[in-house]
Amino acid sequence: MANTREIQSRIKSINDTRKITNAMYMVSSSKLQKARRDLSNTEPYFYMIQDSLAKILNIAPEAGNSYFDQRPQRSGKDRRSGYLVITADKGLAGAYNHNIIKAVQENATHDENDMLFVVGQVGMQYFEKRNIPIDINFHYTAQNPTIHRARHIAEKLVDLFLEEKIDDVYVIFTRMVNTMTVEPVVQKLLPLKLEHLQIRDKNNFYESAEFLPDAKTVFDSIMPSYIAGFIYGALIESYCSEHNSRMMAMQTATDAANDMIKSLGIQFNRARQAAITQEITEVIAGSRAQKNHN
Repeated sequence: MANTREIQSRIKSINDTRKITNAMYMVSSSKLQKARRDLSNTEPYFYMIQDSLAKILNIAPEAGNSYFDQRPQRSGKDRRSGYLVITADKGLAGAYNHNIIKAVQENATHDENDMLFVVGQVGMQYFEKRNIPIDINFHYTAQNPTIHRARHIAEKLVDLFLEEKIDDVYVIFTRMVNTMTVEPVVQKLLPLKLEHLQIRDKNNFYESAEFLPDAKTVFDSIMPSYIAGFIYGALIESYCSEHNSRMMAMQTATDAANDMIKSLGIQFNRARQAAITQEITEVIAGSRAQKNHN
């Protein structure tokens, strides 16, 4: 059995670790709430953009031909796909990063014509270590996602699609189902399908509107904002999922530390009692030896 000094040292070390895990839990909780507020504040704007695009298509269906082009002439190895992968910048978030990497391995074709776009240091380091080429590495952090970053990513992806350098665009991110469950999601972003754009407000004032110079130009100018909104939502969802996973991991670590401290406390009391018993035994033995000597 370890002596009391060794047990006290272990208790102190575990207690210091527990303070760190508890602090990380509180920080992640605060960041999660902020990210949820940011998403809820911006959702109405992007819903309005989606509604506007749907109404324009309702009046002028040919306006969005370039974004709805399925390119049936390209199939098999001739078809080129682009994958936007959103990971975290650090670990200590349970299986969050592992699940995203696994989703990439299962869904990305890894064909030499495909392109890989990465957000987050974990994903970047993973692909670099395995010599998997990254076509665009968005160097800014995955923390604190902003609409400006989403617009920058959207511009790159839209340009590659319209220039026909890629035929399909997928976003691989993590969606927070509830406070206990997060799941990796592979969402096709381009080309669009009509069911992606739903009319929310039945009052279509666009029927009496005049588009200058034409409906297609108006549609093309709005469309990047819609793509940016989707990417921003994916960034926020991933950010929320990361901190939710980290909260759960830190809570589990804190609970484990509490159990270990409780167990070590019992061991400490036993060791102290054994030491006191040993001292009493030695005193009694010494006293008896002194009496026998006299």
